[in-house]
Amino acid sequence: MGERWQDRFRAGRISLPSWAEKAPDHSFYRSNSSGTWELYTWHRGTGEQRQATKRHHGTEAGALDPTGTWLWWFADTDGDEFGVWRRQPFGGGPDEEAAPGLAPSYIGGLALGVSSSLVGRSTDEGFSVHLVRPGTPPAVLYAHREEGFLSDMSDDEAYFAIGHSEHGDSRHMAARVYRIDGDTAEPVAELWDGPGKDLTPVAFEPGGHRLLVLHERRGRTEPLLWDPHTGEQHEIDLGLPGELSAGWTPDGRSLLVSADHRARSTLHLHHLETGRTERLDTPPGVVSAAAARPDGTVEYSWSSSELPPVVRSTAGHVVISPPGTAAPPSVPVHDAEVEGPGGPVHTLISVPEKGSAPYPTVFLVHGGPQAQDFDSFSSDVAAWVDHGFAVVRANYRGSTGYGSAWRDALERRVGLTELEDITAVRDWAVRTGLADPDRLVLEGGSWGGYLTLLGLGTRPQDWTLGIAAVPVADYVTAYADEMEALRAFDRSMFGGSPDEVPELYARSSPISYVQEVAAPVLILAGENDPRCPIRQIDRYIDRLRELGKPHEVYRFDAGHGSFVVEERIRHMAAELEFALRNLGMATEGLRAGTA
Repeated sequence: MGERWQDRFRAGRISLPSWAEKAPDHSFYRSNSSGTWELYTWHRGTGEQRQATKRHHGTEAGALDPTGTWLWWFADTDGDEFGVWRRQPFGGGPDEEAAPGLAPSYIGGLALGVSSSLVGRSTDEGFSVHLVRPGTPPAVLYAHREEGFLSDMSDDEAYFAIGHSEHGDSRHMAARVYRIDGDTAEPVAELWDGPGKDLTPVAFEPGGHRLLVLHERRGRTEPLLWDPHTGEQHEIDLGLPGELSAGWTPDGRSLLVSADHRARSTLHLHHLETGRTERLDTPPGVVSAAAARPDGTVEYSWSSSELPPVVRSTAGHVVISPPGTAAPPSVPVHDAEVEGPGGPVHTLISVPEKGSAPYPTVFLVHGGPQAQDFDSFSSDVAAWVDHGFAVVRANYRGSTGYGSAWRDALERRVGLTELEDITAVRDWAVRTGLADPDRLVLEGGSWGGYLTLLGLGTRPQDWTLGIAAVPVADYVTAYADEMEALRAFDRSMFGGSPDEVPELYARSSPISYVQEVAAPVLILAGENDPRCPIRQIDRYIDRLRELGKPHEVYRFDAGHGSFVVEERIRHMAAELEFALRNLGMATEGLRAGTA
């Protein structure tokens, strides 16, 4: 049992390969094959694969220029997400600065052209877009104190699109298109649907200037086409359930649409000339990424709760596999609808193959909050199930996938709204006999870690144990230290900064309730985390210590999580050992993970 759960973490994984627009045989992908998540190049014609990056903390972000000549990759320091873009030849060679003259920043988007590139940057001063051309200093094309992101540059390198929050709400952005004129840019057109409605610019039409945008005019994300020159808008009503995302096919004649509905996803091709939409044949589960190839096929990364990830093609074959053995399968997930104070809460349940209810149960709370739990493969969930736990995951209010109103319901009652739903699911699981009321673990990472600490303080009688990884623990201190993009996100949720609405931050901060915590708690924290910074976690831990509250701490040398496989195993082993020990259950099979 112990080796099986670790094998899932160590099994080779590979992301959906991306490719160069004008050289589709030149691809790159991310893989954990070296033991750390790094970038690899792949020449589809020759079959050659090459590890392009090798860094102690791993590498996440990369892109190929349209000609397939250069691989760009983002170089941060110790996982802190603050750095600069570098590049290397596709076939290998020394790295060099990709945008000389640009100081380190957080990523604000990247758009690569043949003769020029655009770099989006986020810093404490706000968001900016910079034009990068060989032999000339970078030029500032856009800058504003409020947050935004660079979406795309047109193929002729004459226009670019951004999402911006100049109106002060980074959760509901507007779209704007600029025309590049030398080293400056002039606005062409603006698209804004007003307060509380988000617009996400996606990409320009291949070879043209129409922009694909995601809107939520009918209470969920759907695609539209916008011509910034004429102002014409074409909303594409596909009649599909759930939240929709989309991208262009290479010929610009169709859209590849992903529909996320009730924790699963389906793929569709919408043909613009005829208005016909066809569903692509994908197995039940989740398509985490998909892209249309120039030959008309679609490649996609797929998994389910039971079966590990694989990169498939609609042509009927596996596109590329990582070296080594595949991850052992896990158990399928079951669905439940639990009535909560704001409506039905869609809940995913995984139970062990052996044993019977009531089970010791982990209520695993997803991060985000703008995210959701899917019927997709999770080594973490499988590890808990292997050790005899039921795992319950609730897509609480604040989650994506269930409409705009559900996602935005947490505003002004941050944390408290989500916990109402989690409490309803907890009570349902106990009432139905699924969960043992004396062995209930509240566990989560990032926003899920925040909700864990908040739940332990506001509902101490509900939980036997708590495990919070990289959490927000002291909201005011976190706001002071986190990246500016997250400060803007916080201001949008709370309706202002801690100075402007101090009572709302205090009401939603775990440290306000630390004296009420009764259950033993394990906290995992990254030393270089820019999202949930270490100082605010240390303040919370100091209060636990002063109050004599039972707690344990696992600190690691990385940022908001780790890209190192063995470190991830150590994290999981620490959580399992803490839970099993405190619940009086056997801890065999964990030693290899903690070595």
